[in-house]
Amino acid sequence: MYTAESISKILKGELLQQTGHPEIEHILLDSRKLLVAETSVFIPLVSERRNAHQYIDELYKKGVSNFIVSEPVSIGLYPKANIIQVKNTLQALHALVAWHRHQFQIPVIGITGSNGKTIVKEWLYQLLEKDYNIVRSPKSYNSQIGVPLSVWQMKAENDLAIFEAGISQPGEMVNLEKVIRPTIGIFTNIGEAHNEGFLNIRQKVNEKLILFMKSDVLIYCKDYLALNECVNNFHNLVGKREIDNDLQLLTWSRKTDADLRVIGVDKNSNHTRIDALYKQEPIFIRIPFVDEGSIENAIHCWALMLYLGKPQQVIQERMDHLGNIAMRLEMKQGINNCSIINDSYNSDLGSLAIALEFLQQQRQHPVRTVILSDILQSGKSEGSLYEEVAGMLEQKGIQKLIGIGKNISREKQSFSKVKASFFANTEEFLQQVNPNEFQNESILVKGARIFQFERIGKLLEQKAHQTILEINLNAIAHNIKAYQALLKPGIKLMAMVKAFSYGSGSFEIASLLQFHGVDYLAVAYADEGVDLRRAGITLPIMVMNPEPTTFEAILQWNLEPELYSMHILDQFEEVVRYANKSNYPVHIKLDTGMHRLGFEQSDLPVLVQRLQHEGLFKVQSIFSHLASSEDPAKDDFTKKQYERFIKMSATLQQQLGYAVIRHIANSAAIHRHPDMQLDMVRLGIGMYGVDSAASFQDKLRNVSTLKTTIAQLKHIPAGDSVGYGGQWTATAPAVTATVRIGYADGYSRKLGNGNGKMLIRNKLAPVVGVVAMDMLMLDVTHIPDAAEGDEVIVFGEALPVQEVADWAGTIPYEILTGISQRVKRVYFQE
Repeated sequence: MYTAESISKILKGELLQQTGHPEIEHILLDSRKLLVAETSVFIPLVSERRNAHQYIDELYKKGVSNFIVSEPVSIGLYPKANIIQVKNTLQALHALVAWHRHQFQIPVIGITGSNGKTIVKEWLYQLLEKDYNIVRSPKSYNSQIGVPLSVWQMKAENDLAIFEAGISQPGEMVNLEKVIRPTIGIFTNIGEAHNEGFLNIRQKVNEKLILFMKSDVLIYCKDYLALNECVNNFHNLVGKREIDNDLQLLTWSRKTDADLRVIGVDKNSNHTRIDALYKQEPIFIRIPFVDEGSIENAIHCWALMLYLGKPQQVIQERMDHLGNIAMRLEMKQGINNCSIINDSYNSDLGSLAIALEFLQQQRQHPVRTVILSDILQSGKSEGSLYEEVAGMLEQKGIQKLIGIGKNISREKQSFSKVKASFFANTEEFLQQVNPNEFQNESILVKGARIFQFERIGKLLEQKAHQTILEINLNAIAHNIKAYQALLKPGIKLMAMVKAFSYGSGSFEIASLLQFHGVDYLAVAYADEGVDLRRAGITLPIMVMNPEPTTFEAILQWNLEPELYSMHILDQFEEVVRYANKSNYPVHIKLDTGMHRLGFEQSDLPVLVQRLQHEGLFKVQSIFSHLASSEDPAKDDFTKKQYERFIKMSATLQQQLGYAVIRHIANSAAIHRHPDMQLDMVRLGIGMYGVDSAASFQDKLRNVSTLKTTIAQLKHIPAGDSVGYGGQWTATAPAVTATVRIGYADGYSRKLGNGNGKMLIRNKLAPVVGVVAMDMLMLDVTHIPDAAEGDEVIVFGEALPVQEVADWAGTIPYEILTGISQRVKRVYFQE
């Protein structure tokens, strides 16, 4: 049991105040993720952009009474708190969890590498869960923060631990090694992912190898040349150090001699047989996957099972039943105006907490519902386990619970504070529940794999057009951080969510932005802002194109209009006066050279008088729009715009007599013209993964993937034509694929007749003939393994939207915003 006093001794910190001895069970790093106040200790981390000490007051009021701080705290404000002072809170986090790790003498598997870490971890859990009580990283918690939170889960009941570790720059792994201290190591592979923080690939390998400084064994593939060389050098180096044990290398290879020598890989339609020699004996496994990544991941797991001495017959049986790993939470449109969050492949406390955080962000529906299976291998008694689950549901504002499983049903008394119903198994739920009972709800479907909750997902999800737009919410968060890293301290961020968030969705994206602490949202029209307010968005929202017919709605929903002319000011002033409002927040648009909207220099004297008249308005911000911030050839013009803005805004601010936010920098200007950041910047299409500068584009992640499927394959004789008007004729025997997308979905007719291309089985297939309303045809003659039902990528990671825009003779903005609303959006969080 940990208390403030014992933690203070572990950290060699100063116990500034002790008012009690509550048991500390949970580490809290993010104030938004509070689950159990009474047993949590808050450790406020400090970064260049954010100092979490500012949330101490909020958490104290919510019942948190344990704090580890690195900055002065007014103790008198928190008379019931235990407060520990340390020099650095991140270092304290690592030190505390490293001490916790050292209390356990069980096998600990540490996994690192460029790809496959999470899959290997989850497959090992599937393979070994019958033999061990396993604790493992939730999802892909492998960072400087994620690893300590994972290792802190270790309990006396566990007899095996599996943790993954990832780094983005030199010097990070030494911290994670002390926290994980693996006895068994797996290095999955090495590639170009996250390479930007390292001089070269060998430096990255050597940094990752630090994880295994004190390990008993390291499992890896010899076929990666740089990895193999670095491991051998590392092994020689470790051998010279004074440690308690020598590092054993357990190697496998498909090319050369190794401990596990793969001699054959035979794929059929949906299985792969892998033959190998181990200790001179022939052995084999079968896995229900055929892709190369899965084969590599499975061999790593095979090697680990062999090292643990598992019988080959047991290994074969379990490998043959490996299941898909849900790498992400998915949110889809459900029946009866519901949103379905599908996380139907595992159920444990760590992943439940993550899923509940995601559910809490969704405020578009009045009711939040959780469909939850039994939680397996928690290491807790059923009573205490489900009492904790009930507390988590209450903390996150869950109104309804559907429990499925004998264990959770036995503990129904724990869930008295929510509307709850229980079923013995999934089949019983499917037979007894009418789907129409779910109306206007956000529903989290969260179950262990054996409960087959994917059947529930299919029941509740709206049957969708097979053309879908996938939105990666993690990528949006990553891109925001990439731009925020360039901002000077204290500069605010306005996120542009106009035009359905550049085609990505409205409240779904706004909920994410609100969760990540964006300062302002901007929409094009008032109805977009009203939709966000109805969905529970409370951030300030600027309306960039207010129309007189929507002024009453603007006031009703607390939206903030952009005023850009005397005419629009006159009309809005009349509505504000009639509503008996004062100091109503508005934003003043200045025209500095773009000549689209905005007040000009000559308007300023009268504008100031009008803004001060009767105290009707409070100017929240003054801003202008750069016309060519992305173009180096227009930098002189951009500079002139900026200088005009500084002069005009200074005049306004001086006359108004109070501080006003000033902003002119858009996505491109944030990094191309950092001197123009002023008080706030506006982040638009960059947030969605598109930047005009190639150097900065490399730092962004793809957000949107538009995909469809092949409806039918056609064998076309030479001389036959395809599509309306017969505009494409086969010059030789050809094969075409008819795919389920057309101009009604937003795919431009300009991309017909060979201008556009799509990806099928990682090969580009040109559009042949014209683009029809609902369908188009691709030439797949050169893709002999193409099959009906195959996935077709219209744009995404491997086929950037910028390239599609070039083919259409337009810009990415038009492609993204043109995707029809009939194309279903699927939101996922990895």
